[in-house]
Amino acid sequence: MSNPDRLPTSAQPTAPSDLKGQRVALLLAKSSITGAADAEMELLAAKLASIHRVAAVRHAYSEQGRPSLRESLTRFADEGVAEVVLLPLLLPMEPGFRLWVSRSIERWSTASAHHAWPRIRIADAPASAAGTETWLQAWLNGSLNSPFAESPPRTPAASVVPPQQRRVLVCQGGPCNDAGAAVVWAHLRNEQKRLNLRTTGSGVMTCKTTCLGPCNLAPVLQVFPEGTYYGGVDEAGVDRIVQHHLLQGHVVEELAYHPVPGRQQLRSPSAEPSTSGAASLVPPVPLPFP
Repeated sequence: MSNPDRLPTSAQPTAPSDLKGQRVALLLAKSSITGAADAEMELLAAKLASIHRVAAVRHAYSEQGRPSLRESLTRFADEGVAEVVLLPLLLPMEPGFRLWVSRSIERWSTASAHHAWPRIRIADAPASAAGTETWLQAWLNGSLNSPFAESPPRTPAASVVPPQQRRVLVCQGGPCNDAGAAVVWAHLRNEQKRLNLRTTGSGVMTCKTTCLGPCNLAPVLQVFPEGTYYGGVDEAGVDRIVQHHLLQGHVVEELAYHPVPGRQQLRSPSAEPSTSGAASLVPPVPLPFP
């Protein structure tokens, strides 16, 4: 494989089977739940590919939606790509973004040791990228005659109160974001859709939340009605929680942290609780659901 630092920057777009040793770009957005959003990302990728600076341009989502960031990077690795330029379409781009992405990539590549992963460059935030002023000016100039905002006529509406008995809260506090909460949320939401968790068994609703408290156990999620805290959760942990707790009602004790006196340290799944090192208090849990 050639040195990625010497890859041509004017490569013509090529078929996926011809990507071995090439440089590619990956547009990363937060989430998509509609075909229209996917089509918009495909359009952006096509426009960037037409510049002919990289061998291929694809898109992915860091949260809900497919392909996920992990799926896209794994596919590039399988195709023998040498270098991926990751372009985050995130405004604003959180300070911890680069940290959790780098940690996640390290974990994913280690778990996929059967093939070499490409080197991955993470672009600067859009606001600090070269040429932003020119792009914003062109956008504004082309929008001065855009239609005015108009609200359509409103009609009386009603809603069904959800019957789901389980709630999963995924912490979005600073430490959890730095530890990869976006990856946890993305995998949970995609599994919720794939397994029809809303209508399976007692039903499951999921949502993001502000800080849940035990920051040193990040990333943290909490399952109701029991109020069980789970810490150090990754995609494999989400799978276990879904299969055992959400579908069968059994707490995954290896990942659970209960509100006991004193601080608790993040442990490996097979280890006993520890009270040394960075630790957090697990708050007592009032049960909001009957």
